[in-house]
Amino acid sequence: MAKKAAKPLRWLRLDNAAKIFPATIRKNWSNVYRMSATLSDDVDTVILKSALDIIVKRFPSIAARLRKGMFWYYLQQIEAAPEISDEYSYPLVYMSKEEMGKCALRVIVYRDRIAVEFFHSLTDGTGALIFLKNLVAEYLERRYRVKIPYKHGIVNRRDPPAHEELEDCFPRYAGPVSAGRRETSAWHIHGEPTADGFLNLTCFMVPVKEALEIAHAYNSTLTVFMGAVIMQALMNLQKEKNPDSRWQQRVKLMIAVNLRQLFPSSTLRNFSLYTIPEADPRLGEYTLDEICKIIKHKMGTEVTAKHMSRVIATNVNNERNPLVRLIPLPVKNAVMRAIYDRVGIKKSCLTLSNIGQVKIPEAMARYVKRFDFILGVQAEAPYNCGMLSYGETIYINFIRSIKDAELERHFHAVLRELGLHVTVESNLSGGEQTCIV
Repeated sequence: MAKKAAKPLRWLRLDNAAKIFPATIRKNWSNVYRMSATLSDDVDTVILKSALDIIVKRFPSIAARLRKGMFWYYLQQIEAAPEISDEYSYPLVYMSKEEMGKCALRVIVYRDRIAVEFFHSLTDGTGALIFLKNLVAEYLERRYRVKIPYKHGIVNRRDPPAHEELEDCFPRYAGPVSAGRRETSAWHIHGEPTADGFLNLTCFMVPVKEALEIAHAYNSTLTVFMGAVIMQALMNLQKEKNPDSRWQQRVKLMIAVNLRQLFPSSTLRNFSLYTIPEADPRLGEYTLDEICKIIKHKMGTEVTAKHMSRVIATNVNNERNPLVRLIPLPVKNAVMRAIYDRVGIKKSCLTLSNIGQVKIPEAMARYVKRFDFILGVQAEAPYNCGMLSYGETIYINFIRSIKDAELERHFHAVLRELGLHVTVESNLSGGEQTCIV
């Protein structure tokens, strides 16, 4: 009997936002981030591998390798699930293009924690969370013989992916008018780099109820409020380093915006942009209330469908240019990297990306203790911050590539001044997070 022909592997052009990431890879920045779930019991890696075999087939745009074409990079579905790795000495170890050419994600197990690290061209935080949720759901069903309902992002893992999940939504929502790219430069934190590229991770855990009460007192959302706390900490740190306000620089925070909140979309590919509120310390001292208003008004003006369609149009129009499309990939990479190094790196002090409240079915929640979201540091900005809430706790993960925890110290001080109860963990002792406060 003749063998059935193997189904060709699916391939996809990189979405509009994904194209910059391969061009800007370097030894100290591989554009990788982590999403993890901590369970009630230690993970059985044999069962997890069997669950992963199912998941990689269900999410072909995420379980993919990065391939190099003549004019653009593209993604190709992987043939089989990658091997599960043990935890490294620190999160987000450099992912080389050679590794991405085999599989552009990693699945890592440490005791009771399942972590997935994603190269950013695969998906954004929303897609990453759905991938992780479904991996955990499949694992729990196999391990504990429970049935987990299809809601809160849990899907039938035996169904083929919906066309909408694979769509690059940027061209569809590009507006008729482009936005400008001009941005002023921001102050950057500098410090002695850690040895051997080690990344320090500090997680601040804050009760949701307490944080919401204070945020509402400032007429703010949690994103606005925590963004204001970070900007206050940055200004306090800059003042400590340079007390003369005449020589201080703008403090700017890049806040990720999930475009699915503005445009109808079910895509699991990248579909997010940023807004960048700023405060100029040369104008004088800022209260936390003033900073909340700055962020709230900036987001109110820019986090709209009309404004974001202009930003999308700027990016998409460049890609549609016939001359740009015919430029060989090495030249495109060199140009994109030069532009990013000249403009993009200088835009902000750091990025805050808030995934928001993580919801899962009750049948699943009894086995899951927490979720975490960790951004990687940038090439010239030694800090980044990922945030989400699960259950009664907000998990705020700061990562840094320099030795001194100066920003974390100031961030913690602002939280405590506000009367919040804060628990802090760090990976200073190695791969395991340990309580330091």
